[in-house]
Amino acid sequence: MANYEIAELIDWDARIREKAAEFGLSWYPQEFEICDHNGMLGYMAYSGMPSHYPHWSYGKSYEKLKTLYDYGVSGLPYEMVINSNPAIAYLMRDNSLLLQILTIAHVYGHNDFFKNNFTFTSATRAELTIETFKAHALRVRRYTEDPSIGIEKVERILDAAHALAFTCRRNLSIRKLSREEQVERAIEQAQPRPDPFQRIHPRAEFKEPETRRVPLEPDEDLLLFIRDHNPFLAEWERDLLTIVDEETKYFLPMMETKIMNEGWASYWHKKIVESLKLDQGLHLEFLVRHNQVLRPIPGQINPYHLGFKVWEDIYRRHENPTPEEIRKYGAPTKSGTEKLFEVREVERDTSFLRRYLTEELMRELDMFEYEARGDELVVDKVSDEEGWRKVKETLLKNVGTGWIPVIKVEDADYGHTRTLYLKHYHDGRDLQLEHAEKTLAFVQRLWGHECVLETVLQGKRSLLCYNERGFSMRALK
Repeated sequence: MANYEIAELIDWDARIREKAAEFGLSWYPQEFEICDHNGMLGYMAYSGMPSHYPHWSYGKSYEKLKTLYDYGVSGLPYEMVINSNPAIAYLMRDNSLLLQILTIAHVYGHNDFFKNNFTFTSATRAELTIETFKAHALRVRRYTEDPSIGIEKVERILDAAHALAFTCRRNLSIRKLSREEQVERAIEQAQPRPDPFQRIHPRAEFKEPETRRVPLEPDEDLLLFIRDHNPFLAEWERDLLTIVDEETKYFLPMMETKIMNEGWASYWHKKIVESLKLDQGLHLEFLVRHNQVLRPIPGQINPYHLGFKVWEDIYRRHENPTPEEIRKYGAPTKSGTEKLFEVREVERDTSFLRRYLTEELMRELDMFEYEARGDELVVDKVSDEEGWRKVKETLLKNVGTGWIPVIKVEDADYGHTRTLYLKHYHDGRDLQLEHAEKTLAFVQRLWGHECVLETVLQGKRSLLCYNERGFSMRALK
């Protein structure tokens, strides 16, 4: 049973907010909800949302989480917090008083990150989060209850949309050009460049660019492209694609900043709780719980641990750099706290680790790369003078959305047959053919005509095709 009263949590919340403000954090108004393990399992299945549209995959997720929890295979998070204004956080009822204090401080770290990091401020409108998800749920339920549509047709579209949801733009802070702007850019790029020696060179002629192709420039937003260019979709089908795309882009910043965000919240929960001057019993429990959250996991990356260590190192290098660090990175021009808030605002995981995960820190963390050889996992590279760059490069490829293949729409009328031509922007990792076949089947379901995907398999350009006859592939010259 919990060893606290609600009034105590309200008092601790006020004290934590006071300390967070002293440290310079800023946040949305924060609301807390205390729930039992069944409530937490439900929020986990729905990604923390108090309202969400129905789909069989969420029920499946709930049953899987509940089974793992009931059999002791996995536990539950101490808290969940969502990016909204006001922000909503869920606390486990059975947490001890100290765990509630720690998690409340952790929540304010997340809240500050949501409010100030560019990936969230440019991609989401926190004040509309709850209302948007409620509106989505209402629209989907209307379609499932409509006798002319029904749940089977709705789920058939949602199944395909969910499978393709992350084939979209990754950096939402970069504005997507309209077709008119793309045409203007194509015409500008086709203009002859100024030539200081034009008197002796043949006069360059303007070549009319091709501006009728659809899309004019490769398009990353697959669902939105199909929505806008498949004239045979019904309005409710277009709406479902819009809903899935909007909800996906709400979650993208969380994926792109997982290490930064968890490390930031952990860094500040430590600073805040230590400043509260807890009694000895609570302090000893705090040390145990804090180390449980931040412990390294053999063979895996613990985002709490890695993020926390990088934030700590940034602060230390700007407050007390060594002579070697000054020689290597230059003398710091900002205080440690100023640098922390600057980095928190302008980075995401890929750039954060590229810039601030140093060779020395990688060696301290004993980071290594392993690969499968037969039935065994063998350490392939370690963070020594020769291998640390390779280890870091592998890490950067797999953080955020880096593990999701980049696929863009190249042509909506390939061969003048309404074939949808997609291209995989190969980064050295081949597609898994089983997944590629299923993905193309979902694309073909939404597009309604043949779909082809250009990729590289075992060093050879290949074309994967899916049409009414099924899946096929062939090598390209």
